[in-house]
Amino acid sequence: MSPEKLHIDPETLTAMQAGDRAAFARFVDAYSNYVYRVALKILSNPQDAEEVLQNTFLKVLENIHRFESRASLSTWVYRIAVNEALMLLRQQKRQPLAEADWSDEPEEDEDLKPQYFVDWCCLPEEKLLSAELRGYLDEAIRQLPEKLRVVFILRDMERLSVRETSQVLGISESAVKTRLLRARLKLRDILSAYYQPLVAEGARNE
Repeated sequence: MSPEKLHIDPETLTAMQAGDRAAFARFVDAYSNYVYRVALKILSNPQDAEEVLQNTFLKVLENIHRFESRASLSTWVYRIAVNEALMLLRQQKRQPLAEADWSDEPEEDEDLKPQYFVDWCCLPEEKLLSAELRGYLDEAIRQLPEKLRVVFILRDMERLSVRETSQVLGISESAVKTRLLRARLKLRDILSAYYQPLVAEGARNE
């Protein structure tokens, strides 16, 4: 769901900023499912997603009095959650934060050329919707480079707009579009390798 579709009324926000615990509890209840879901998609580990969930709301509680509505509250919360998930991911990889590049650097055109071309139209629907394929897709998403994976998760899985994704990640809208295209093409390559034998098998059985 797009974060702009999550609504916290101004009175609740004002009460949260004044330290109203009941208002904050209502806020947590409204946002917890979405924060947990995006963290789980990035980290692929329920315990890690729970940690991100807790850390996100602790950060919100600590900083809500500084929130000035320059972006929507929901976009701000998503940004905290994504940053918390990425920090945990890099800690697990023992990767210095400086190595994670979210800048709007020029993208390599070479990455935009798909390696495989498979016609999926001939696959039966049960193959397209199978649990096996869903598991394979999850693994394919995990294989994406971090900056492509997060854009794909926010745009194609969480259904954030280009503008919202740009605000959450702090990159330009053109960078969001380019990275999303690269992510989709890389996924198509990975999934094509999976589908090739299925398509060949279907052709033999006709």
